[in-house]
Amino acid sequence: MAIAEGPPVDVVVVGGGLAGICAAIAAVEKGASSVVVLDRHCGGGASAISGGIVYAGGGTLTQREAGCGDDTADNMFRYLREEVDLAAVDEETLRRFCDESVARMEWLESHGAKFGGPLCPYRTSYPKPEYGLLYTGSEKAYPYCEKATPAPRGHRTNGKGSGGMKYTGGDLWRPLFESALKMGVRFEPASRVEELITDHVDGRAKCVRYRCFDHSAGFSASLYKWFAETGKEYEPHLRPLARLLNGVAETIWKYGAKKVTTLESRAVILAAGGFIRNKTMLQESCPNAAGLATHGTTGDDGSGIKLGQSAGGAVSHLDRVSGWRFMYAPEAFLEGVIVGPSGERVGPEDHYGAAVCGNMIEHSGGKGYLILDSTQWNKVKSNVDEQTHSLWRTLVQYLLAFGHKKATTLEALAMSFKIDPGKLKETVQEYNDAITNKQPDPVRKQDQYRSPIASPPFYGIDISIKDDGLMIVPAITLGGLRVDGPSGMVLNQAGQPIPGLYAAGRTAAGVCSNNYVTGLSLADCVFSGKRAGEHAAHSLS
Repeated sequence: MAIAEGPPVDVVVVGGGLAGICAAIAAVEKGASSVVVLDRHCGGGASAISGGIVYAGGGTLTQREAGCGDDTADNMFRYLREEVDLAAVDEETLRRFCDESVARMEWLESHGAKFGGPLCPYRTSYPKPEYGLLYTGSEKAYPYCEKATPAPRGHRTNGKGSGGMKYTGGDLWRPLFESALKMGVRFEPASRVEELITDHVDGRAKCVRYRCFDHSAGFSASLYKWFAETGKEYEPHLRPLARLLNGVAETIWKYGAKKVTTLESRAVILAAGGFIRNKTMLQESCPNAAGLATHGTTGDDGSGIKLGQSAGGAVSHLDRVSGWRFMYAPEAFLEGVIVGPSGERVGPEDHYGAAVCGNMIEHSGGKGYLILDSTQWNKVKSNVDEQTHSLWRTLVQYLLAFGHKKATTLEALAMSFKIDPGKLKETVQEYNDAITNKQPDPVRKQDQYRSPIASPPFYGIDISIKDDGLMIVPAITLGGLRVDGPSGMVLNQAGQPIPGLYAAGRTAAGVCSNNYVTGLSLADCVFSGKRAGEHAAHSLS
């Protein structure tokens, strides 16, 4: 039986991750007097176990302090226009995303998030804690470098970090969450929304029905929260343990969460994550995701998207998944070539890790092998201490000690990987000849990452797509509910906004729904969450 919980509230936010909390804060700031956030766990979502890097530009304080303040919003737009599909977000929305970037960073800092630090001098997506700014996309690579002046836009959240990679996503989410509570936002953990109810006359979203623990199940609720939160903490680096803990949490939920509550609201914002943990949705929408590991939490099960669809919401870009294979740092790894089983290069090695992964899927069936000579190999070894840290250093040390193959000739190395030996030799010769003759690289890799592969012995690393082991390729889904650019309202099949219904973060199609670069998803969570919260509050008047 559903129990009505008090009078209607102004805004209900489904999901307490970064997008949801930003939506709640923005709604209060713009005049909403009663905002409730419902979260299936205890908040944070996948954002809290992320690297904590926010993509921002246009001359932010961190950019200026690092000597990179000549970046402009228009320059940022010209780069992102090459990455972003304007069918997911229109040009006006993308311009707004760029134009407001500096102000959004200031807004985050006003609610307790901390940024700042020098520019990382080498290519990485796992910077040492002392660095606060880095290049996170393909800004320096061709053809992007010809469309816009390269600028570093990855802003790493300051904090102690957590897990083996010292991720600072929690250090970004936590102060915002605390700020929301101080502003009067009501947070309801361990609350799973099961139904979105709309008005039968105009289709307006008017209430949600959710399941939770009742007061008599306090001990079970506490156990559930502990297992769910602990499981989430281990998701990035100890997945088998995370699966065990999450399984216990689900069992507790199944037998302990009996209370069903209906909460009426004047606006509903869906910010419940993506669907990387929903195998059925992945198989139907993203067949290319086979072999990719899931990067997210058990909350990324597509439930937010399905709620929107139940109200008539349309979806977009559900076929887009981003998996990333980083071969840096040390960035000397990029001086080698990546080939498929055919022996041909799969694409430019200096592109962002998600683009490298996409090239392997598209051109070589998810297979890829990094080939280097002894000079490049020794250069990698000499840069390990300077350019790596924490668990990433351990992984690199494993590759250098055990996770590679070695041969005195390219043909022998090729045969050990079942690569076409003749074609590999031809590919390397073509690569070397372009360097010798001072010609552009055959796949347009930039000169700073080019050196001849000529000195034996030769080394190879299997970087093929895997969903388990040390060399996994983590992935997130990028598509979601179609939303109106100015407001974030969910659109129906006819392209018309559904009254009172919004979507944000990975529940919605957004800025990163075509291509992902490090920090763009978190930046989109802030942008889309803030946009939805502000418009929802304005619509109340």
